[in-house]
Amino acid sequence: MDPTTDNAGQSGDPGDARAALEALRAEIAKAVVGQDPAVTGLVVALLCRGHVLLEGVPGVAKTLLVRALAAALDIDTKRVQFTPDLMPSDITGSLVYDTRSAEFSFQPGPVFTNLLLADEINRTPPKTQSSLLEAMEERQVTVDGTPRPLPEPFLVAATQNPVEYEGTYPLPEAQLDRFLLKLTIPLPSRQDEIDVLTRHAGGFNPRDLRAAGVRPVAGPAILEAARTAVAKTTVSPEITAYVVDICRATRESPSLTLGVSPRGATALLATSRAWAWLTGRDYVTPDDVKALALPTLRHRVQLRPEAEMEGVTADSVINAVLAHVPVPR
Repeated sequence: MDPTTDNAGQSGDPGDARAALEALRAEIAKAVVGQDPAVTGLVVALLCRGHVLLEGVPGVAKTLLVRALAAALDIDTKRVQFTPDLMPSDITGSLVYDTRSAEFSFQPGPVFTNLLLADEINRTPPKTQSSLLEAMEERQVTVDGTPRPLPEPFLVAATQNPVEYEGTYPLPEAQLDRFLLKLTIPLPSRQDEIDVLTRHAGGFNPRDLRAAGVRPVAGPAILEAARTAVAKTTVSPEITAYVVDICRATRESPSLTLGVSPRGATALLATSRAWAWLTGRDYVTPDDVKALALPTLRHRVQLRPEAEMEGVTADSVINAVLAHVPVPR
């Protein structure tokens, strides 16, 4: 069966599932130029039922990337622009009084979707940020004491600007730890930027993905089949120990005040399994762990102020740890 047909979205075969998810890159590339690592990270997060923090300066197609992913997966998506006056009910929904029935009815908020783009999440106060936490962790929203389950699949893709901090509310460590991956969206290369401008000169409209040719190549059934296959991916005791050793080494780094927690170790194991399956294997290798270490761990460590002043970054610390921790054979 051709995984790029509409029927692929209903397939439950693991082989078709992998082929369909690989086809996502070609579809998203019709709208977004040169962001393959971010696309892969979003797919890994979907396979692991995790959430993603996207960090990049304005104008690098973060929003377009999420919209193109939703279009290629044939799932519902909504966008919330986080601002200082945003209230928790603006995200979760609220009870509204109906004068005709003289009763209160629940009006769902934008969180009731498959793929929620939380734009500039660090621009809203902690109370509103925390309202998203229950949805991310429990996959439900509680309003007036009644829990209301969210759709499946459900992923939060939150963005933040790394260079503008005035009027922002930095996410606390406990909430950062709830994100499975932190993906950095770089500025495009010269050739990629030329390609972007050439597309726009040719009439490309980022608000009309259908006209750009982006079509569904997968769907919820594909994701469920893929998740089942990922859960069967073998992890040897040596790989488990390797993941633990990496995370424990961060706790001993002189450049960090906070190392990776056991939750972070669990996340690294999960993302490594998803990446191994995506690359066509049913077992995890040390290279899989290394490939996902930076996006899975970079937001789970905290630098010492003196190290930060010396130009040390979370990525450089994790790379140093990967270079020193013995690799199992």
